[in-house]
Amino acid sequence: MCRGSVYDIISGPPLHCMIELIETGGLLGRILGQAAVWLLAFCAAIYALDWAVWQVRMLTPGGGTEVIPVSRMVVAPLKGGREEYYPDGRIDVRCSVSLLPQGIPQPASQPCWWVRRHPVLFER
Repeated sequence: MCRGSVYDIISGPPLHCMIELIETGGLLGRILGQAAVWLLAFCAAIYALDWAVWQVRMLTPGGGTEVIPVSRMVVAPLKGGREEYYPDGRIDVRCSVSLLPQGIPQPASQPCWWVRRHPVLFER
């Protein structure tokens, strides 16, 4: 249906035409489909490996998580969409010694490398 049809040059082909091109088994569609599957499989494998390493670290005493002190700021909304920031001391944040977030929602949902790069915790 989309082959030979006239569409606006500026907006490009309609979405259903692009989906039809991918579904008809063209070379581009197969390459994009395989690339998406491999990318999803790679991300799942990385997460599973990171989770397994984190679980092994959790079995050792004191491993798997760390406690990092961060500054805490309380944010108070004002009129006109403005905000006021009040320092509220330092608190200890438990984080996971891993590449990706682990233990969601607790005990350590953020990786330690991320907590070290963001030393201020804003609470709204």
